[in-house]
Amino acid sequence: MVRRPVPCADQRDAQNPLITPGITESDRPDKPEEACGVFAVLAPGQAVANLTYFGLYALQHRGQESAGIAVFDDVKVRLHKDMGLVSQVFDQEMLERMPGQLAVGHNRYSTTGSSKVCNAQPVVLMTRLGPLALAHNGNLVNAAELRASLDHLAGEFTSTTDSELIAFALQEAVDSGLGWNAAIRAAAARCRGAFSLVIGTPDGLFALRDGHGIRPLVFGMLGEPEQGQWVASSESCGLDIIGATFVDDVQPGELIHFRQADPIPERQRWCEEPSKLCVFEMIYFARPDSRFFGESLYSYRVRIGEVLARENPVAADIVIGVPDSGIPAAIGYSHTSGIPFADGLIKNRYVGRTFIQPTQAMREAGIRVKLNPLPDVLSGKRVVVIDDSIVRGTTSRKLVAALRDAGATEVHMRISSPPVTHPCFYGIDTDTQDHLIAARLTLEEIERHLGVDSLSYLSKEGMVEAAQANSSHFCTACFDGQYPIEMDEEVRNSKLMLEPTGLAARV
Repeated sequence: MVRRPVPCADQRDAQNPLITPGITESDRPDKPEEACGVFAVLAPGQAVANLTYFGLYALQHRGQESAGIAVFDDVKVRLHKDMGLVSQVFDQEMLERMPGQLAVGHNRYSTTGSSKVCNAQPVVLMTRLGPLALAHNGNLVNAAELRASLDHLAGEFTSTTDSELIAFALQEAVDSGLGWNAAIRAAAARCRGAFSLVIGTPDGLFALRDGHGIRPLVFGMLGEPEQGQWVASSESCGLDIIGATFVDDVQPGELIHFRQADPIPERQRWCEEPSKLCVFEMIYFARPDSRFFGESLYSYRVRIGEVLARENPVAADIVIGVPDSGIPAAIGYSHTSGIPFADGLIKNRYVGRTFIQPTQAMREAGIRVKLNPLPDVLSGKRVVVIDDSIVRGTTSRKLVAALRDAGATEVHMRISSPPVTHPCFYGIDTDTQDHLIAARLTLEEIERHLGVDSLSYLSKEGMVEAAQANSSHFCTACFDGQYPIEMDEEVRNSKLMLEPTGLAARV
């Protein structure tokens, strides 16, 4: 039985304690925020709901607002989704009520569509060929255009997401007489933007990436090839947690069809576009143990720290990283500079994403809920602090104040990415341009705002050099405004509020 999504309603906010009104700008993390993680398993005879639970658990960093799993048991689909972390939405009793041979799962951070339970995924719809379950990572830039073309189905919409629009476009293609493969390609051709999809059907599992491959998607196998048990995941860490063997990336513009007990999937290119993987996946979003271009991201992040040290040296006593994402780059910076690495900040790893708001006095005290400085390490020291990015500057300013309160005599901030000067339209929530500190202020003004003795960023050239891959294979629009996909003008105007000023005018 398919549980229909709950329609969006304003009163839902008041009923759901996970949705807290009145969160201020200073309460938000000073980082780009991700869109989603997708995961799917085709493994007859296995507890696919449990496997998907653990896959989503490994991908929890990609989205913490909602989680959902849809399980196919022959032609019947069971769906459960709700607000919260994977471990809050599912328990063993729930998973045991979801037997089947194919599961599709999703973690969500909202970009298109607000943070409400009706916008949780997967999206499950019925077609003339049976049910489909779709999970989406990314963001469409022609959602308004697609919505208008599906206006005759508006009475059936239950959410405000572009992901549901993709599902309805697929349903319409199937109901027009196309088979699953042709229908998926037809629906994808109506979409413009970033979309990595996993789609469960009665005919097996499909995985697809947009032509530029902006968001990652990989696949692997469980057991031996002749068993034909397949797994698709946003990142390879999702394969590792359930003991699946990595096989390959779903290539940009590729559609893969995994059939039950088929030892070789059917692979085809549905479109040809230049590869444009989001470089922030490399720098920050993806887990350091996930593999890109044949190596773990930990190795890449150490190298960007080494490049950062060569480009931006400074005399100091210790190098520290902002946990967790700044640590590998800090180690690389230490290796190249010869300045000792130390743990100067301790992270509370049990905080997770809290919806309990601190008191005003706690806010004024800074960021101590998640990070606490070590005075024994910092006192009397000239400190180089490495972080992966600065978006709004709110958290970074509090961090610098905390380091000085702990006794640091000098604070030199080094950022292992270029200045974020433009918003993202492809599945990362980087705010409007007027909220991006490097779009508004010069380097010297940012230094004064943060209270640092010096501030330097990694160059764009150093960032792509460290990747040891073709620089043209990356989307770097958040650093240079070179958007690889044209978008509706109203979408562009919704975030590009400013003519470039500050650092943005110099890149």
